[in-house]
Amino acid sequence: MGDVGMVGMTEIRLADAADAAVIARIHMASRVAAMPYLPPQERSHDQVTRWIEDVLLKTCRMWVAVRDTEILGYAALGGDMLEHLYLRPDVRRQGIGTLLLDEVRRHSPDGVSLHVFEQNTDARAFYEWHGFIVLDTSDGRRNMEKLPDMTLRWTPDSAR
Repeated sequence: MGDVGMVGMTEIRLADAADAAVIARIHMASRVAAMPYLPPQERSHDQVTRWIEDVLLKTCRMWVAVRDTEILGYAALGGDMLEHLYLRPDVRRQGIGTLLLDEVRRHSPDGVSLHVFEQNTDARAFYEWHGFIVLDTSDGRRNMEKLPDMTLRWTPDSAR
């Protein structure tokens, strides 16, 4: 029950360039903590920050989850594709991912798709819980990591 109060104090706002360095830290830390099967990170924090500033913020709508001025996670939506949703590893399972996903879905009234690694069972369970269904699977040809992945889709009529 205590988590509900913490979620209530978490606000979702649009991300901007001033958030890029913190978003980069969250992106990198989350991938290491939640996906140990990924190849070692070859990009530096500065490179990931520049990618967020120069690519993500210019091609996606991005939101951050903030509590007491601290950014806890982010979501990036390109068209109707959820490109990224990452949380700081220490704030997982507190409802923050759901808040970010709810914001994304509000801005995608016709539905949202995403790619997830087959091995990412926690993320797959999270999205399945939120009504996403598997559209297809791939052997890894379509991602940089060359790992098997899946395309998931949520549409309003598939909601629980």
